[in-house]
Amino acid sequence: MAENIGAGFRPKPPRATRAEVAEECAVAGATDANCAGEPHATTPQTYDALLLLGFGGPEGQDDVIPFLRNVTAGRGIPDERLEEVAHHYRHFGGVSPINQHNRELKAALEAEIAARDLGLPVYWGNRNWMPYVTDAVQQAHDDGHRRFLAIATSAYSSYSSCRQYREDLADAVEATALSLQVQIDKVRPFFDHPGFVEPFTEGVRAALEDLRGRGLDLDTEVEVLFSTHSIPNADADRSGPPELALGAGGAYVAQHTAVAQRVMADLGVGTTWQLVFQSRSGPPQVPWLEPDINDAMEELPARGRKAVVIVPLGFVSDHMEVLWDLDTEAMETAERLGLQALRTPTPGTHPEYVRGLIDLVQERVAGTPPADRPHRTDLGPWYDVCRTGCCENTRLGFQPALAGLAP
Repeated sequence: MAENIGAGFRPKPPRATRAEVAEECAVAGATDANCAGEPHATTPQTYDALLLLGFGGPEGQDDVIPFLRNVTAGRGIPDERLEEVAHHYRHFGGVSPINQHNRELKAALEAEIAARDLGLPVYWGNRNWMPYVTDAVQQAHDDGHRRFLAIATSAYSSYSSCRQYREDLADAVEATALSLQVQIDKVRPFFDHPGFVEPFTEGVRAALEDLRGRGLDLDTEVEVLFSTHSIPNADADRSGPPELALGAGGAYVAQHTAVAQRVMADLGVGTTWQLVFQSRSGPPQVPWLEPDINDAMEELPARGRKAVVIVPLGFVSDHMEVLWDLDTEAMETAERLGLQALRTPTPGTHPEYVRGLIDLVQERVAGTPPADRPHRTDLGPWYDVCRTGCCENTRLGFQPALAGLAP
């Protein structure tokens, strides 16, 4: 049966078959500053353009199923099962807010770049919907640029939040036949950069002050729930370089936990908090990170809690997982349990966040030594060049990727 897919629809580009490495270089697609594969780039490097890498989302009802097919490509999931997730998007008219958020972020980055007179154009491309990463790479090349620095709209280390974006870059240069014709580096995972942490601290502070104003005791009646996307335990355990031996949950859990600890320490309050998870989508027999945010809330009334502060710590903008899983489902759970609930903002286009992203760009341009790089946890600053064996997908294994050492 023919489908009425949105105008101009093109399928997602194919997976790369290899990631070509230049002669005497240890990192596929790297600039001279990263060619040797050292953890941190300390050689100054000029870039011609920035690549803003997003997840992508549908922009109308006709796009929803094709988009979900892109997301789940290679898993053999029938459309009937995809419809179980599609209703989240259909509830909002089939439009994910993520594309508009990235348009707004792109504009904000361009304004900050202009204010600093850096002269770097920004090209935006998505993993799962148009414009694809391939489109951004091709357009940047067509415009005469050859050295790109990529910023992924995800702050943490894991397969889906870091390595898969590096695979997207490998897919793009192969699909455009630009391997060895362009060079692409990627900024470090910025989970503990001040520009990312401060908007969350600001949001939690405002929420706690609100609840205090309602007469609640912050030490005994309020719980802060730092929420992030659940992923399979096996993938979490493999996040980050194996040599760090971070234990269960790997870098993914360690980084979120460290940022949550930093936020609460900066606020200097005795409010209880916990790291919780959301948006699980895998088969029930596969263990995923827990507790789910809704399950965690179920236990709070018995512990005397009367209110929750929900912090979308794993997300950079108010996209579907925030609007549906937190603003809809979690809020319904809180109401059913008689809990007052406040959800804090995501960074979005917060000025500190935008400035922080461009600070990361200038860090790479200047070749700033690790000791001089801002970071708010003991885990940072994280690596510029992803290390060997970092963030393996247990289902797919290691696929070709740029901006890191080969497994």
